[in-house]
Amino acid sequence: MILNIKLIFIFVLLFFSFFLCSQEHSTKIIFKIELENIARRYKKEINFQKANYFFLREEWDSTLVYSMKQLVVSPNTELNNYSHYFRANSFRKKKLFVEAKKEYDLIATTFPFYYNVKFGLGTISLEQRDFAKAVIYFQEIENSPSNSTYDYDNSTLIHNIGICYIELEEYDKAEEYLLEAIELQKSEKEKPLLIGSYMDIANLYYVQFKDNQAIPYFEKAYQLSKKIKEFEPKKKASFNMAVVEENRKNFPKALAYRKEYEQWKDSLNDQNKVWAIAEIEKKFAVKQKQKEVNVLQTENELKEVQRNSLLYSSILLLLLLGVSFYFYKQKTKQNKIILAQKEELDALNATKDKLFSIISHDLRSSVNALKTSNTKLQESLATKDFSALDQLLDNNSSIANGTYNLLDNLLNWALLQTKQAYFYKESLHLQSIIAHIAYNYKPLLLNKNISFENKVTAAIFVMADQDSLKIIIRNILDNAFKFSNENGVITVYIRPTEDDCCYLVIEDTGAGMSEAKQQELLKETVLLSKKGSDDSIGTGLGMQLCKSMIHKNGGRLAIESQEGIGTKIIIILPKTDNNG
Repeated sequence: MILNIKLIFIFVLLFFSFFLCSQEHSTKIIFKIELENIARRYKKEINFQKANYFFLREEWDSTLVYSMKQLVVSPNTELNNYSHYFRANSFRKKKLFVEAKKEYDLIATTFPFYYNVKFGLGTISLEQRDFAKAVIYFQEIENSPSNSTYDYDNSTLIHNIGICYIELEEYDKAEEYLLEAIELQKSEKEKPLLIGSYMDIANLYYVQFKDNQAIPYFEKAYQLSKKIKEFEPKKKASFNMAVVEENRKNFPKALAYRKEYEQWKDSLNDQNKVWAIAEIEKKFAVKQKQKEVNVLQTENELKEVQRNSLLYSSILLLLLLGVSFYFYKQKTKQNKIILAQKEELDALNATKDKLFSIISHDLRSSVNALKTSNTKLQESLATKDFSALDQLLDNNSSIANGTYNLLDNLLNWALLQTKQAYFYKESLHLQSIIAHIAYNYKPLLLNKNISFENKVTAAIFVMADQDSLKIIIRNILDNAFKFSNENGVITVYIRPTEDDCCYLVIEDTGAGMSEAKQQELLKETVLLSKKGSDDSIGTGLGMQLCKSMIHKNGGRLAIESQEGIGTKIIIILPKTDNNG
């Protein structure tokens, strides 16, 4: 049993650290100088100049547009090699690996930076987990004769070869390359890359059950992450330490590291949202300027028409009457549109006011409950009533979790309402996502002695947006935990069907609900509602958010429930071709 638990921890560590520690090659000074020389030699090639400019600024879409224009209009082999290289790297950065490979194959071997082509192909193979092929590409560069035009990061190359050998289970070679990469990165003072290398060598030892060698490297990675500003290495280093301490049964330390991990995770999410909002605001400002230009252009055209009308007064009088009538109809039509928009805006404002009232009520109730609980907590501390202290701390944790989930749902609902939510549908492994979400509910399960069973098989894949799917499952699991009694059972499984949809069922043995309540929850018009039959107010925001996100993912929601027996929430999503 202990061995199985450790194997699970090893899998989590390796999976979590892969995306951080497979390091990216960076184009350096020699390549940039050569691009500047090429640009000076071909000043008249405007498309190449623009492609070069956007490539250096890492604006990949614009790079693709102008490099394609250059390839269409120019037969110059030298410029074509650079244009294909621009396109290959742009496609790779956008995760379009098939297109990237095609562009790399079109680059001649005489290209002075052809080692960059091999590095790009090796990186694609690494991303696609074809580690044997990746090793071949990387070692072709490693074994190349010394050349003054080579300006790649040798530590990155050595590190990526080590990563490949870990996955190929050639641990002796992996250890040799990773230790060499660590020494190179120490001399280069590349702290973020060094943190990744520390975690990789630690994972290498961990998978071989060499804990005494692995843990010091995890600790080095964690200590070094404190000295940098980037949130991602901090988040992953604290996560690894949490898993290590959990494996060592040191749960207080594990809890502290996990809280730190959640802190960095939230900071990273906030940073990403700020960047996303800034990008949206930038695009909005550009559109507004374009509208102003269009309006000015239209006004100038109208003035020109008015000047010309003086020369043709007799003929244009009838035309003017016709135009006047047309504008009158347009104005009437616009007034109707404005009136309809006003009514819609009034309804939205009413909903907003009601939502604010309810949210403030729930938040006030939560804060008041925390104040009351903290008063009792102080009293229990004075009397050293540890049993009461334990219960009060659990109560405070539940209140805080509920409040956090309410605010998180409010944020996601606001993003949907303002059309700022980003959806990217892809093939998702359903069992892994459910396991990842359920892992965070372990304390709640233990607290209420609830049994949780994930019966979703490993062969199930669905087509959906990953972030929104996690929000949907999390909200439904929240409700299942909330309405389940002690010693209850929550089961997640797939209902067999013959159509092209996946029926994900989340079943609990809780209080259940009436038929009327089920119909109310499934109504498209329901946004805010009351909880059950009592007078306490609830936003209903979680279920509304779930319905909206399921709809955005091309799915639908169903409910089966009986009072006193339990509830089945059924999420219906499209399957993908990956299903076994």
